[in-house]
Amino acid sequence: MNFMTLRRGLLAAALLLSTTAWADATVQARDGWARPTVTGQPVGGAYVQLRNAGNAADRLLGASTSAAERVELHSMQMSGDVMRMRQVDAIELPAGATVDLAPGGLHLMLMGLKAPLRAGDKLPLVLRFEKAGEVKTELLVDNRAAPAAASGHMHGGQGHDHKH
Repeated sequence: MNFMTLRRGLLAAALLLSTTAWADATVQARDGWARPTVTGQPVGGAYVQLRNAGNAADRLLGASTSAAERVELHSMQMSGDVMRMRQVDAIELPAGATVDLAPGGLHLMLMGLKAPLRAGDKLPLVLRFEKAGEVKTELLVDNRAAPAAASGHMHGGQGHDHKH
């Protein structure tokens, strides 16, 4: 076997492996963003759209970012006339479904912010799934409007009912 034949074979194998790895990336994270914060504010909210293009359900088990000490998964629900926020262990991602982590519902809490989040900043985010493993994305710090029921839910700790 000559060098050129070996080289072509290795190139074809590498291409096949990279194509297979890309095809296996069934969970995608899109349109990630976080709200700006003020100096001294230790927590912030982050949001992202998750798409499971696979044939099997998956679960978001956790996340991390260099901008915070830890990231928690949270849900928000109305209880009478009070919006309650609770930490959850996982977020279900059904096969073929899109789940929006958005203000007023399921979302990420950035706990122990290392610096204020400024509009226009970009934050790396690593999402950890039960089956898909780690999915890397980026959050844009943006001042998007929140639904009326969720506005202000992250300021001053009002309305929080954390489960630990």
